[in-house]
Amino acid sequence: MNRIIISFLFLFVLTSSAIAQKIRPEEKNFTASKVFMHIQPVYGYKAIQVVKDSSIKAVDEPTFAIINNLEFSNGSIEMKVLSKRLPTAGPNDRGFIGIAFRINETKTKFECIYIRPANGRAEEQVRRNHSTQYFSYPDYKFDRLRKESPEKYESYADMGLNEWITLKIVVKGNNARLFVNNREEPALIVNDLKHGADASGSVGLFVDVGTEGYFRDIKVIKE
Repeated sequence: MNRIIISFLFLFVLTSSAIAQKIRPEEKNFTASKVFMHIQPVYGYKAIQVVKDSSIKAVDEPTFAIINNLEFSNGSIEMKVLSKRLPTAGPNDRGFIGIAFRINETKTKFECIYIRPANGRAEEQVRRNHSTQYFSYPDYKFDRLRKESPEKYESYADMGLNEWITLKIVVKGNNARLFVNNREEPALIVNDLKHGADASGSVGLFVDVGTEGYFRDIKVIKE
């Protein structure tokens, strides 16, 4: 009996220490950083549309809609995303869309995990292997990580353009895990977040070149 009581109390402490926050798709809840954002329906759902400012030519930049009044260090970030290619998209634009986290106040440091939906069902295996991506701004963009540590920060996951995809990132200390479409096993594991275990900051809805991105059902659980 004592063991049952102790177990119940332990579970209660764990549950009560986590703070869940749902963010509605309303413009007042976000601040644009080098993107244009609008609230509009897509495929029957109200979502926030995010498109990168076309004047920003570099990739893996702070191009996101930041969730206002949110400080995040450890916990989980979950949302549904949908990626379309813009009419101006180039042949190598893969519908880049994802989640930036631990964004500092000046937006000069952050971590990010994004997906390339156009790669998820490509007929080339190498492209499939590049379906998910981690990078750390400003020093560890995707091209440096791919050159110095090939295959370590990218992986395959089944996904496609023009469909809702559930993304969940679980962050603890130096570790981040990406779960795609509610699968039990992570699609990508990062064990060495470049800004360290103690970093914290806001969360952003990330897009890159050639992408018309949509986000809904945003939920953040802080621990």
